[in-house]
Amino acid sequence: MQQGAKAYGAIAKKSASPRELEADLLLTAAARLQNVRDGWEERKDTELEAALLYNRKLWSIFVTSATSPENPLPANVRQNVANIGLFVLKHTLTVLASPKPENLHSLININREIAAGLRSRA
Repeated sequence: MQQGAKAYGAIAKKSASPRELEADLLLTAAARLQNVRDGWEERKDTELEAALLYNRKLWSIFVTSATSPENPLPANVRQNVANIGLFVLKHTLTVLASPKPENLHSLININREIAAGLRSRA
């Protein structure tokens, strides 16, 4: 987990704003998952687990941040982020237990929608 936080911190220094960074990371995670989905037969055994791990680490960081008492966001926003994050983490286990390309749709869509929202308010 600390490696993910360190990577997040290192990239943050290069980004113009935290929202843009978060959007970029979500889009990267979505692209990795989409890549696996698009080439399912060729990539499921070699790339699925890594793409899910990347996404899980990213959302673990978001959930940890959202539930931190020091987080300045309004309580309802933090709760929504935490709830979405918990869904993502739970759904990731579902995908690992029953790997099917259609099971990736929700994760890809959530990441893209949240990224779009972050970019529209950046």
